[in-house]
Amino acid sequence: MTSQVAASVSIVYPESDGMPMADNTKQFHAIVTIQGNLDAIFRERADVFVAGDLLWYPVEGRPDIRRAPDVMVVFGRPKGDRGSYRQWEEDNIAPQVVFEVLSPNNTLTEMAAKLEFYDMYGVEEYYLYDPDTGDMSGWQRREGRLRVIPELDGWNSPRLGITFRRTPDGFRMYWPDGRPFLSFVELQAQAEQERQRAEQERQRAEQEQQRAEQERQRAEQERQRAERLAARLRELGINPDEV
Repeated sequence: MTSQVAASVSIVYPESDGMPMADNTKQFHAIVTIQGNLDAIFRERADVFVAGDLLWYPVEGRPDIRRAPDVMVVFGRPKGDRGSYRQWEEDNIAPQVVFEVLSPNNTLTEMAAKLEFYDMYGVEEYYLYDPDTGDMSGWQRREGRLRVIPELDGWNSPRLGITFRRTPDGFRMYWPDGRPFLSFVELQAQAEQERQRAEQERQRAEQEQQRAEQERQRAEQERQRAERLAARLRELGINPDEV
């Protein structure tokens, strides 16, 4: 009887773990920038799902086994809104790439537990970014385990195609075409600069057109003056070609 009652009770998979997405503005900025750029990179891939701060449940019937990666990328799953990522409802495909952004409140034990979780449940690439120092570490699945990437500077992600580079301000990520990851504010500033450059080019082209028109008008005036002079000379019996 007890087993029948238990079987009839639906298991609840919460869509929130009660924790904030970020502990400070610097961490939030990094999470949004990474998620936004990855989403944009794969915007035309209908089979790539990119999410931020979404609870991932890898095991059916075990709502206690879960993590909410700061950013995760899943190849082979459609885009679309989800309250959580329940792996058994997603063709049992685990997120292949995961990013975590450190906050001052993260403990070594907590981060070790996250690495163990991602290792156990099939993540192929795991990246850990510290926005306070700009430092970054990475792990790649090799021989069945997540193993540290010895040198991340110049590393090209096999799954994402993005490149990691060390700069004087810390690590930066670059699109497959070489463009740097930019925040929404930086993108707006870049777009405004492009708009201003386009406007300046339009004004220069307009000024060139006006100068060309002025030159045409001057040439026309000179031609008319020459014609009037020639006509006057002919009136006086003078051949203008002999003058």
